[in-house]
Amino acid sequence: MDGETRYTIGDLARQSGLSVKTIRYYADSGIVPPTDRSPAGHRRYGPDAVARLELVRTLRDLGVDLASIRRVVDREVPLHEVAAAHAEALAVQIRVLRLRRAVLTVAAQRGSGPAEVDDLHRLAQLTARERKHLVDDFLDSVFTGDPPTYPGVIVSMTPELPDDPTTEQVQAWLELAELCRDATFRASMRRLARQHAADHDVPGPPRPDAVAIVRDGVADALAAGLDPTGPEAEPVVAAVTSRYARLHHLPDDAALRRRLLDRLTLANDSRRDRYLDLLSVLNGWATGGGVTPSVDWFGRALRARLPARACSQPNQLIA
Repeated sequence: MDGETRYTIGDLARQSGLSVKTIRYYADSGIVPPTDRSPAGHRRYGPDAVARLELVRTLRDLGVDLASIRRVVDREVPLHEVAAAHAEALAVQIRVLRLRRAVLTVAAQRGSGPAEVDDLHRLAQLTARERKHLVDDFLDSVFTGDPPTYPGVIVSMTPELPDDPTTEQVQAWLELAELCRDATFRASMRRLARQHAADHDVPGPPRPDAVAIVRDGVADALAAGLDPTGPEAEPVVAAVTSRYARLHHLPDDAALRRRLLDRLTLANDSRRDRYLDLLSVLNGWATGGGVTPSVDWFGRALRARLPARACSQPNQLIA
């Protein structure tokens, strides 16, 4: 005997809070081997067994497998290396769980059937390269052509899903990816991009387009809750059309107001605002820059002040 205290398996169970069965399993696995045996043949453990059991329980609670734990307690590998490897494995699992949670959350919100769930799952599993291809195909279809569109606009419309996205970002990606594949949305954005480029294809410094002029011009009226069809909206309408006419070197007449209405009718697509909101979530930008309420308000104001026939064929003046 070396004079050290010896513990029975029952003593270890009381000190560690583990069951006798669990400790016996660890002993048989060689993780916490007995120091010796009593004259009656019962296993006995030295003081270090208590510390080993504490470490084993902590590592098991953290999800470390028994093979790795044995290598740690036998000092075959440093604990920090095992911790680093398992931390990385957990990070991968967390990313997978976030993807699954996002897909199931969206599916639950929509009441999706099997086919849609399968499609959402496929979109969530796309690689970074596949995501880029999908987005590039959408942006190319929208912005490539004549007249040319500013490259900066394309950059500002490009989503970047982080390497370690939140559940909200994954949900945003799923919805944005569906918008990118929507043929009607592509066509609407393509027409809007052509209008934007045509409005800027003039000599001189850059100038705001119709949507920007309306957004800035009606902000106060919208916030105040003014009726766009009422007389109190008249000064707001006059200020906006006057500015638009001045920037385009055109008279502020009925023809100009029809032209402006055509452009606003095209721009009044709530999916555009939704794309920008989703883009902000993905890229970590501030949200709240939607233009649909402003465009809708001013469109109603213009229609109330134009002959019914002049409002019956929207977009006819757009190239």
